[in-house]
Amino acid sequence: MKLPDTEHRIHELIDKINYYNHQYYQNSSSEIPDFEFDKLLEELGELEQLHPELKRGDSPTQRVGGTITKAFPTVYHRFPMLSLSNTYSEEDIREFDKRVRKAIGDDFEYICELKFDGISLSLTYENGLLKAGVTRGDGVRGDDITPNVKTIKSIPLKVLDNHQDSIPVPALFEVRGEGFLPLDVFEQINKEREDIGEALLANPRNAASGTFKMQDSGVVAKRKLDCYIYSFLSEDFPFDTHEASLFQMKRWGFNVSPSWCKCTNIEEVMAYIHKWDTERYDLPLATDGIVIKVNRFDQQQELGFTAKSPRWAIAYKYQAQIASTVLKSVSYQVGRTGAVTPVANLAPVSLAGTTVKRATLHNANEIARLGLHLGDTVFIEKGGEIIPKVTRVDLTKRDPSSQPIAYPTHCPVCDTVLVRKEGEAAYYCPDEKGCPPQLKAKMEHYIQRKAMNIESLGEGKIELLFDKGLVRMPDQLYDLTYEKLYGLEKVILDEETGKSRKVSFKEKTVENILTAIEKSKEVPFRHVLFALGIRYVGATVAERLAAYFRNIDNLMAANFEALIAVPEIGGRIAQSVLDFFMDADNQAFILRLRQAGLQFTTNDEPIVVESERLSGKSFVVSGVFAHFERDELKQKIEANGGRVLSGISGKLDYLLAGENMGPSKREKALQLGVQIITEQEFVSMISDQLTINGSSPK
Repeated sequence: MKLPDTEHRIHELIDKINYYNHQYYQNSSSEIPDFEFDKLLEELGELEQLHPELKRGDSPTQRVGGTITKAFPTVYHRFPMLSLSNTYSEEDIREFDKRVRKAIGDDFEYICELKFDGISLSLTYENGLLKAGVTRGDGVRGDDITPNVKTIKSIPLKVLDNHQDSIPVPALFEVRGEGFLPLDVFEQINKEREDIGEALLANPRNAASGTFKMQDSGVVAKRKLDCYIYSFLSEDFPFDTHEASLFQMKRWGFNVSPSWCKCTNIEEVMAYIHKWDTERYDLPLATDGIVIKVNRFDQQQELGFTAKSPRWAIAYKYQAQIASTVLKSVSYQVGRTGAVTPVANLAPVSLAGTTVKRATLHNANEIARLGLHLGDTVFIEKGGEIIPKVTRVDLTKRDPSSQPIAYPTHCPVCDTVLVRKEGEAAYYCPDEKGCPPQLKAKMEHYIQRKAMNIESLGEGKIELLFDKGLVRMPDQLYDLTYEKLYGLEKVILDEETGKSRKVSFKEKTVENILTAIEKSKEVPFRHVLFALGIRYVGATVAERLAAYFRNIDNLMAANFEALIAVPEIGGRIAQSVLDFFMDADNQAFILRLRQAGLQFTTNDEPIVVESERLSGKSFVVSGVFAHFERDELKQKIEANGGRVLSGISGKLDYLLAGENMGPSKREKALQLGVQIITEQEFVSMISDQLTINGSSPK
């Protein structure tokens, strides 16, 4: 394809895909099948890879991330991001209304909006294109996290002006919004973290904050962040009311929550507050209050500002939902990594629209902090948490003869003495090869979708196979036959609901299980590596290791230095991988999986070797580059025999520096005597191997 034709096709694909994205995320309409959409996106990615100079700023390929940022530049807000006065008192809201009426009279309206519990973002658009995404910071300046913001699919990379009643898009404007992590995504992340032995995230807001500050936008993209837009700002202001701006931002393709409401008096405001006091728990994200704003912008200007906040708006915050109930007992759950987690079993109580019977106690430290006794009356709350937690004890109701909770010294299932690793709060059962709940959890990890995807098996069926002695390790799945499975059955009690159910293996069930097990032999190496259950090796880490080492033999032969040379692999993960492969039982386990026919070599296209000009040289790549994405530079380094490292040390040969590189990284390189080179200097090192924009670099 000639260059003009290629450029035309790239523009055509970007416009088409952005249109389909807008229809899907803003209008809930799927105009083409997913397969066709994916093929268009794949074609665009291939063309942009061949012609990076033709990539547009609003290209949907940026949604998948890929930019690595070690330090986010700090930028000043064109319009300060002021905080709101807030209150927990309805009386204060009425007093606010009186002050407004005294200042501007009775002819005004309010707009009420839900106060979402996430991260405040400011998005700048120039000529319709998203140019910057910045955190609130201190209100005057924040961090430029544009690569991470671009991964949010509901944020338009280009503003669409395709409505007949739409006003023209201003040349330069900002919108403000709340970036958040949906509750279902938060729960899934915590399940995955628990599965690989990571500490659980406390709540969706903290998780969203941490995600927005991640250095790898490719990882951010997998978190499926979202954003609700609630404010428009511009020097050339085209609206008379906040209501009009909300309608217009929706027309332009922004994700405006439909939960806002126009109120003509304070009683309607109170009705809105009371309505969402309970209904907010049905939303897909956490909320903590209501924002009340005067609707007309000229009236907002008349009311003005205090030193810290506007006089025309106030936030009403809901009290955290709290209930009291009796602690009946404490049970201890053993996870895949052996971590023993205490759970409070409670007298049933209503909380935030649900009946709560259990609440997390986190660990032994938390039990000691609370000073819990059996039979205590305890307070539980949700607040920003998803899982209810015990917050304190009502000592006035304690029975003087009650006994304090004694954390067990032995595993509640296999009776092995528990251990506590230095620097960690949890106790562990070290019998990872014999403790039944650990073995069952390893099986459940192995069959999950991101691992071997043996979808016909599940927790109940695994428990049946385990209890019948047919399977204790995943490799034994490949020894199962129709004769061994047919007719098996067991009644299983669900501890959460107290209800029992029968699991039985009929003819169709057995056929489905055996078919799924056989199909798992085709699963790619990166999924097999994740399925092995190495501690701290989640799906993303497994993917990186598989891509770097290519096969299981290279990975098993790697030493500590080779492992930490993999981008984003730190010492804790490296040591865990070493410990796993040094274990003789794990070596035998992998051998049995090999014999079963699993994939232990990646089938992805390897990096094509171009030369050995960089042989023995190591590089750290940092900043933004004129002609290459950062990952493309890393591929070029490896294709020419070099190594890419994740951090600067005295052994590093070159720091390949682009624009906006963090000053601390440059300073460290200078202190250690590491040579700092530009993009053009790097190109010169391999000049006859590389071209830029179709011609050889000078």
